[in-house]
Amino acid sequence: MAKKVTFTIDDKECTATAGSFIVDAARKNGIYIPTLCNYDGVKPAGSCRVCTVKVNKRHLTACTTPVAEGMEIELDTAELNDLRSAVIELLFTEGNHYCPACEKSGDCELQALAYRFQIMAPRFPFQFNERDIDASHPKIYHDHNRCILCKRCIRAVKDEDGKSIFTFNKRAKKVRIKLDDRLGEALSDEQALKAMEVCPVGSILVKEIGFKTPIGKRKFDKEPIGNKITKEHLLHKEDYHG
Repeated sequence: MAKKVTFTIDDKECTATAGSFIVDAARKNGIYIPTLCNYDGVKPAGSCRVCTVKVNKRHLTACTTPVAEGMEIELDTAELNDLRSAVIELLFTEGNHYCPACEKSGDCELQALAYRFQIMAPRFPFQFNERDIDASHPKIYHDHNRCILCKRCIRAVKDEDGKSIFTFNKRAKKVRIKLDDRLGEALSDEQALKAMEVCPVGSILVKEIGFKTPIGKRKFDKEPIGNKITKEHLLHKEDYHG
């Protein structure tokens, strides 16, 4: 039987399997920790830093830090929420995000987090970087204006040999995510759909499927990000207690 450990999140006592990552352990206890680069079933990378928490007074990423017995985790504090807001604001100002015209509007996790943290106007100046839209592939569009370099597509979309179909190209401020020159040619319809699904923003879009779900019926149109976790936890508790 897997060993259980007890820890606290904002003074709430929680229990989870030893070695599970904080973000997953928190979800099991009905607590939502915001993140952009993390994705269920995909090896965590700690790229976005939105999930940063304080563990025994140290700043650590919740998606890559395993829980341990007696951990004291701080999540919902003014300092940490301001840090998360700053990261989200930087992603908006560094990229070119035109939400009203984006096919992912309403399904976009970056947009949903901006609403959650009530970001009306960024504190940082917009960079207006010149970026292209790659429409050369027969199956997908790749809009680099919206890419937040979370690496989800690199970590999640692989061929049958486990090789990543998406990869990094160039370095520093010019870094981009692109399809591997060889593996990209064999991109299947299923892999293309998965790439669009795992992308938290509207950077990867499958051709000829635009605006399939009408505005008003999309994921975050009526259900703010994070709310579902709490509801599922409460339902589970009701079932458990009969």
